[in-house]
Amino acid sequence: MRLPKIVTTLQDYSLRLFLADLAAGVTVAMVALPLSLAIAIASGADPGKGLVTAIVGGFFISLLGGSRVQIGGPTGAFIVVVFSVIAEHGYDGLVLATFMAGMMLLLAGVFRIGGLIRYVPEPVVNGFTIGIAVIIASSQIKDFFGLQLTKVPADFLDKLEALWGARGSASFAASAVALSTLLLIVALRRLAPRFPGLILAVGAASAAVVVLSLPVETIASRFGALPNTLPVPSLPEISVDRIVELFPSAVVIAFLAGVESLLSAMVADRIIEGKHRPNAEMLAQGTANLASSLFGGLPATGAIARTATNIRAGGKTPVAGLIHAVTIFLVMLVAAPLAGYLALPAMAALLVLTAWAMSEPHKWKHYLAEPLADRLLLLITLVLTVLVDLTVAIGVGVAIGLALRLREHGKPPEDWSMPER
Repeated sequence: MRLPKIVTTLQDYSLRLFLADLAAGVTVAMVALPLSLAIAIASGADPGKGLVTAIVGGFFISLLGGSRVQIGGPTGAFIVVVFSVIAEHGYDGLVLATFMAGMMLLLAGVFRIGGLIRYVPEPVVNGFTIGIAVIIASSQIKDFFGLQLTKVPADFLDKLEALWGARGSASFAASAVALSTLLLIVALRRLAPRFPGLILAVGAASAAVVVLSLPVETIASRFGALPNTLPVPSLPEISVDRIVELFPSAVVIAFLAGVESLLSAMVADRIIEGKHRPNAEMLAQGTANLASSLFGGLPATGAIARTATNIRAGGKTPVAGLIHAVTIFLVMLVAAPLAGYLALPAMAALLVLTAWAMSEPHKWKHYLAEPLADRLLLLITLVLTVLVDLTVAIGVGVAIGLALRLREHGKPPEDWSMPER
């Protein structure tokens, strides 16, 4: 079934449901706002692009999606591939790759192949997710400690060498802001899990920077003023050569968007005891990425952390996701200059915690208890993601995983014995 969930949920919609969705939508917007800015910065893009993606992508994911409570926007899973595409092909190349990925996801929904993503071996998903988390965390070391580096190398090992070489330039003020933000976020999550502690922690740390005149970089000091409205939509520049050149990147973006959104929808199903529509979700992801690219935004997908926040805050229907997008748009209209004061070390702390959550440390013990083949597959995918390339990691991981699965299907059961005739 490919009908959006909003079609069925609005049939018996009520004022009580709207008030619950309103409170949840505003709450999750306060969580999504600093995250969207931080993800765009870590991706090598202008921070305003994160807001555009949260507004446009988030709106269409909720409007057309197959989950009652899914919240969409830019996510940490895309940071590695987006950074790589921008570095190699420029930002216009990323926009075209996102546009192409949107078309691929639309086709996946039309031909009802959204459910096939669940057959990707779980160790592969876990491996590249942990690998992405490692890369995200390492990319934030510079801003977390205020290191003086003109350019951080893209290669992981070269990056670590450059960061270690710059250790003498660490700023006490930047480190204090980052650590304070990190500790405050953790404390608020434990003491008031329903409260949007991310915006409060980042805002409080940034306010301290302004009041105390600390020598710490902010969004405005590095990137200039944030936009206070959405850009005029336009088609990316398309040519055959450019399509061929960007095709592998588009495939990876489409794959990540599909995997992340369906994982998020399945997590939400377990919490609310519901059932999402995978093909409707693919159509929504395709539309959201097409729309985001037309507005010059980043790739968008369902966000597990923001979806969980929506559920905890009482979100009941896709209307909460629409309200989340509209709230961010209103903040952009009236408070963009204030967001420019957000301190970069505070944003770095936010992304370090995001990376930690992405790696799902509570599952590490479970991974170690898995069969040897699964552990090796996870490790191979993780190492290739960090040291080589995400595209290679996914390709090699899926190929090895499918080969192992075929080998297992060809084996007789352990208690098999020759039947008596």
